[in-house]
Amino acid sequence: MIENITPLLLTFNEKNNIHRTIPKLNLFEIIIVIDSYSNDETVEKLKTYPQVQVFQRKFDTFANQWNYGLEQVKTDWVLSLDADYRITDEFISELDNLADNSVVDGYFTCFKYCVFGKPLRGTLLPPRLVLFRREKAFYFDDGHTQKLHLNGRSGQLLSYIYHDDRKPLSRWINSQDRYMILEAQKLIGTPTSELSIGDRIRRKKIIAPFIILFYCLILKGGILDGWAGWYYALQRMLAEILLAIHLIEAEKANDIAQKQ
Repeated sequence: MIENITPLLLTFNEKNNIHRTIPKLNLFEIIIVIDSYSNDETVEKLKTYPQVQVFQRKFDTFANQWNYGLEQVKTDWVLSLDADYRITDEFISELDNLADNSVVDGYFTCFKYCVFGKPLRGTLLPPRLVLFRREKAFYFDDGHTQKLHLNGRSGQLLSYIYHDDRKPLSRWINSQDRYMILEAQKLIGTPTSELSIGDRIRRKKIIAPFIILFYCLILKGGILDGWAGWYYALQRMLAEILLAIHLIEAEKANDIAQKQ
């Protein structure tokens, strides 16, 4: 089914990652990349791959970027990928063996998170709907990220994708700070009854970072991954601390506004 699938990626300053993702997609005739006007060498690197078609669009939200990308795809199926994903030969082989006329309209796959290339035993990454019929799906914003709505039946792929981000820590911290502002707005603006159990815990602010640390190290076995497991757990704890600070800041701002 490879000939009826188009990989779709979003990029912004991904020079440290893109060279591990694109070469594994060499069986696909066309690869669509939506770039948010990178100011590093990302676009120059992408142009060295003949199958890649780069479209640039000013970033507003992730959902809008992805939906714009879907408009550029001509095949029936879309393979939605991040620029820091590392694709395996097993994954490509599984895609090629799928039946194009299947009653399934989209496929989830599981992820293995990597720290400097080392896969971890368990992470917070949930399965994601990565392969789907273009005309059966659209993206919508959800907090700092996006979700895909599939109008049809879904299945599960057996092979993994590796999430292997090599961007500098300073870039990661800046991104997490922006993300957690949006997450705080989502948590405050959503009625408690509509929040998941995880988001209700995050609303508690103080306890969430410690729960995440325990979850990553103990329940997910990160402590068995040595320094890489600790690195990931502390990263996720720091992200939750940033969220807690932004929640406190937003709540206090609301209190002040109501008193005026």
